[in-house]
Amino acid sequence: QDAFVAFHVDKLLVSKYLKPLQIGELAPDEPDVEPTKNKMLVEDFRELRTTVEKMGLLKPNQLFFFLHLVHILLLDTAAWLILFYFGTSLIPFMVSLVVLTVSQIQASWLQHDLGHLSVFRTTKWNHLMHKFVMCHLIGASARWWTLLHSQHHAKPNCFRKDPDIDMHPFLFTLGKKFSVELGIKKKKYMPYNHQHKYFFITLPPLLFPTYFHCHTFYIAYTKRYWADLAWMLSFYIRFFFIYGSLLGIKSLLAYYFIFRMLESSWFVWVSQMNHIPMDIYYDKNLDWVSTQLQATCNVEQSLFNDWFTGHLNFQIEHHLFPTMPRHNYWKVAPLVKSLCAKHGIEYQCKPLLTAFADIVHSLKNSGELWLDAYLHK
Repeated sequence: QDAFVAFHVDKLLVSKYLKPLQIGELAPDEPDVEPTKNKMLVEDFRELRTTVEKMGLLKPNQLFFFLHLVHILLLDTAAWLILFYFGTSLIPFMVSLVVLTVSQIQASWLQHDLGHLSVFRTTKWNHLMHKFVMCHLIGASARWWTLLHSQHHAKPNCFRKDPDIDMHPFLFTLGKKFSVELGIKKKKYMPYNHQHKYFFITLPPLLFPTYFHCHTFYIAYTKRYWADLAWMLSFYIRFFFIYGSLLGIKSLLAYYFIFRMLESSWFVWVSQMNHIPMDIYYDKNLDWVSTQLQATCNVEQSLFNDWFTGHLNFQIEHHLFPTMPRHNYWKVAPLVKSLCAKHGIEYQCKPLLTAFADIVHSLKNSGELWLDAYLHK
């Protein structure tokens, strides 16, 4: 199926694990595509997939990723050297924080590439480097990320199947339909009519230093990801040793949590601009292409946007072809646009600042819908 093809690089290897899972064959009179799925769209997408493979768009340019890693390591080193050479007064302290934040967020984009097996042609090297970047350079579990992110890609914006929207309804009410449902049921965990305001001081600055910080260790420990925990420990030893030699304990802790808050803010605005404004509801059991397109939108291309978002401005292409190296998204984008136009599907692409503003607008609209249903139904 399309999801299986989209996720796996080495089809022959993973196919060996499928035979014990087979429970039978479809009866001759059973359709191979369910009524909820657009058969013509499925067929056209599979033709597009074949074209993409023939064009070599799934093959990585390893020089691109090598240079990206080099610039991450240089920034990481520069953050410490700034404090070493210029001291720990306010200005060097803040400049170092910004440089380290840039290094960390760019490492987050690179680990995303490695987690999707799009950097090396062999799965083994992708996994190995994923642990180095995610665990050692960032301090989080690579397998924890893979566990959650794979679910997100399989069913984006599908409630109870996409962990990225688990903040509904305890912190935010998401989506028009869900907001009305919550209002009708008289459920109120938070003052949702103000969620577009408290969003700024909750999810962006606090996701990494609070929830993710604890959750990655919790999952790694409970699922016994011992290798990940060892790699993660190496990050904290390195960080507290090299920065602890320059900063007192209070300054060191402040430095750590401030850069985590800056990193978190950057990540949340970028990661949510493609999904929160889109349709959020229960799983409708649609075909692969429809599921991805209803839940994702793009941001306009530019050198800055590509770098700033780790090429997640091409979110549509990334969701349709998750193992495609990011440097090829712009090449497949016209083909995806043509596919959407042929089937009358909207292909959303907007400016970066508009995408950010749409997060707030969608939260405000959802909150207003909830309040109206809460008060009048």
